[in-house]
Amino acid sequence: MLNVSQVSLQYGSRILFKDVNLSFQSGNCYGVIGANGAGKSTFLKILSGELEPNTGGISKDAGERIAVLKQDHFAYENNTVLETVFMGFTELYELSKKRDELYALPEMTEEQGMEAMEVETRFGEIGGYEADSNAAVLLKGLGISEEFHQSLMSDLDGNQKIRVLLAQALFGNPDILLLDEPTNHLDVESINWLEDYLERFENTVIVVSHDRHFLNRVCTHICDIDYGKINIYAGNYEFWYEASQLAQKQRKDQNRRAEDKIEELKSFIRRFASNASKAKQATSRKKLLDKMTVEEMPASSRKFPWVNFKMEREPGKIVLEINDLTLDGGEVGELKGLNFSLGNQDKVALVGEFDTLKSAFFETIAGEVEPKKGNIKWGTTINYNYFPRNNDKFFNTDLTLVDWLRQYSVEQDETFIRGFLGRMLFTGEEALKSSKVLSGGEKVRCMLSRMMLSNANTLLLDEPTSHLDLESITALNNGLKAYAGPVIFCTQDHEFAQTVANRILELTSTGYVDRTISFDEWLESKKGKRK
Repeated sequence: MLNVSQVSLQYGSRILFKDVNLSFQSGNCYGVIGANGAGKSTFLKILSGELEPNTGGISKDAGERIAVLKQDHFAYENNTVLETVFMGFTELYELSKKRDELYALPEMTEEQGMEAMEVETRFGEIGGYEADSNAAVLLKGLGISEEFHQSLMSDLDGNQKIRVLLAQALFGNPDILLLDEPTNHLDVESINWLEDYLERFENTVIVVSHDRHFLNRVCTHICDIDYGKINIYAGNYEFWYEASQLAQKQRKDQNRRAEDKIEELKSFIRRFASNASKAKQATSRKKLLDKMTVEEMPASSRKFPWVNFKMEREPGKIVLEINDLTLDGGEVGELKGLNFSLGNQDKVALVGEFDTLKSAFFETIAGEVEPKKGNIKWGTTINYNYFPRNNDKFFNTDLTLVDWLRQYSVEQDETFIRGFLGRMLFTGEEALKSSKVLSGGEKVRCMLSRMMLSNANTLLLDEPTSHLDLESITALNNGLKAYAGPVIFCTQDHEFAQTVANRILELTSTGYVDRTISFDEWLESKKGKRK
């Protein structure tokens, strides 16, 4: 059990949370949610002991081990993959080194022999003899094949390193597991494997994630950071969301009824205060009025941007025709012979193991790069807009946000631009900040604003959910569901893909598969093939 007692944290005048008292029970999985900047990752650092709170403290049962998903992807460059995984269980790793050291001695003294026996005993008790096979299972499940197990971490790419660090956190069956965005940079199969693993995990899991499907699949409880407080609710994310929306509606309805009653009492008092026959009733109502209050709702840190895509004109039947196209996937090689036709009712999820191939597809059809071979023909009625995976080039400027967005707007009036930015959560002075200092999530909201102002009748989106919080992902999700035009997109967000797509285009290094099915149906077909 992990206990949080009277924990408070603030930076200057800004209070993240105050007087937090919580208990995390074994066998439960807690999903930590909250707006960007609410303090989710900070809270995990407090739980792990990496960060000291201003007040209060953290305690756990004696002998319990906490494992944390490390965020420094270059901390183990000189270690092998297997060694890095073992280092997640410090005691086992140290015993393993001591064991090797003792058995490397030409001769053992009696004292060293006794030490070796003690080491062997403890090594066996904590699963040392099964360590190699257990680590291999974790790595395989996360997409790191056996050929890399003895490789140095410095030889792996960024995505592979992230997977190894996740295996490190899972290794050795920790009593308390702290995971900050564990699904980032994982493919669909690895995410499914992790979901299955955590569903079977019998100890305590506390996880920060923006993946709604993941939270729904693995969480038994939701740990919500909002209003400067942290509260735990039973159920998964969907249950919490529906309950919170209902509670908010009930509170608003209650306040509205109270306001109506207060106005009714005030009206009676105004009318009959000077009427002798009604004076007693007026006095009675005034006493009642004095007791009535409208509950002041605290300002939530959770805010939803306004995402609404409109079309300047309806797209014709012919949107996009691709014939015999070759895509350059960089290190993964070329995909040849791609034939694809996009209809005006299609919402296509672009899937596949290799990000480079997917980005090459978007860049090619958007005219960013010339195809090596093949033809791309857009319909005469089509006005498309492209959201690239890497948007850095758009923000290499000192323009304020108002002036930045003005570049993409037919309407140049500052009031209009500020109003638009306000609906995308850039209010007040934030609209005047430099484009160069934006966070990843802020850049995405700006790019979505640019896309909305284009009034395009076809949308191309390469990982638009990256860097967004749950509220922004939900808003974008709803915006694309409501959009009447064709869309091609790729995303790591399962819920997003399932609720938007009606067609799947899978790109591989050896070919492609184009099917008019839902995302979940495609996943099931993949599971069938693996069996």
